[in-house]
Amino acid sequence: MALVTTAEVCDANPQLIVSGELRALQPIFQIYGRRQVFCGPVVTLKVFEDNVLVREFLEEKGNGRVLVVDGGGSQRCAILGGNPVVQAQNNGWAGIIVNGCVRDVDEINGCDIGVRALASHPMKASKKGIGEKHVPVMVGGTRIFDGEWIYADTDGVLVSKTELSV
Repeated sequence: MALVTTAEVCDANPQLIVSGELRALQPIFQIYGRRQVFCGPVVTLKVFEDNVLVREFLEEKGNGRVLVVDGGGSQRCAILGGNPVVQAQNNGWAGIIVNGCVRDVDEINGCDIGVRALASHPMKASKKGIGEKHVPVMVGGTRIFDGEWIYADTDGVLVSKTELSV
């Protein structure tokens, strides 16, 4: 999706929007990281105020994927910080979308990766390792499934059932 914006994708695919195959997340996310435009296949994770599984995923090779984390929308602590984001960048992840908070914003903003989150929060998450991997998640008012595709830019975030070619 090199030079194609999310707005252009929407304009070019009204039939996919009507069918629900192309959905836009609600405009609730803050933009972090140096990569404001990113796309890739989705990997889903559901956690609540716990970041152990988030870190485990980001220690794996990303291969251009986007980690979508349903943190339950909690704004009581951060479930993603600078160290895991640096690791994600180094492991080839395209982006991370968090239905929750991040911290270490200056460090994250120095990384060549796309990050979207509700807000920043200085408190860290617990370390219990509780959560579910590769399950459908509800993020930004949209149900997102493992293996779908994310397209993000400064206009917003789209989810597609399949990889889009424009």
